[in-house]
Amino acid sequence: TCGMRTTKCQLLATSLCAMLLGLSIAALSTVTRFGPHFTLISNIAFESNSYKVIHNTAFYVGMCLSMILLLAALLSSIATVRESERLTAMGFFCFALAFCGLIPAAFWRYTHRTEVEDSMMDVYDFVYEEVRRNASSFRRQELAAIHETFLCCGKRSPFGETGHVERRTCPPGRPEAVEEDCLREIQDFLKKHMGFVSALLAVAICFVV
Repeated sequence: TCGMRTTKCQLLATSLCAMLLGLSIAALSTVTRFGPHFTLISNIAFESNSYKVIHNTAFYVGMCLSMILLLAALLSSIATVRESERLTAMGFFCFALAFCGLIPAAFWRYTHRTEVEDSMMDVYDFVYEEVRRNASSFRRQELAAIHETFLCCGKRSPFGETGHVERRTCPPGRPEAVEEDCLREIQDFLKKHMGFVSALLAVAICFVV
């Protein structure tokens, strides 16, 4: 009948949207895991680098959620075509699992608004102070890499002075980076990225419901 065909088309469209949502979460998780801005900070080794734990956890949680949504979309589309009650039940179960994963993720994001930014800036502060104290060549290379990646240069003094750390580690040939405070640049970069994360979580929760 016409009504049955319309319902099937709606269910298939919903499954397609769920698949696109799962792929979006997978893409964002991959960017978060392998993007140069994130891996550079995560790979800096010191005892209190809490960002490394957050970085790895975010990737695995995101990939798990994306796989569940993709499986739910696949089962729902097959169930719609075959009119299978069993596959439909399995699809709804996968959507329920996704919901149970999305809610804690959104809650953590809401209750830890600045934890990612703070942990990332702590890493920068650590490397900066290490270079300032003993000018270690290995830490100096890490600091120069951060400056090159974020297009920034050190921490701005309230008196507008440039320290020896900045003079030795600023990106060469990048005059626009010299004026940029790295803590501000890191914070601004993460605010934009976490804005995408929050928006995607909100859309995913609304869609699953």
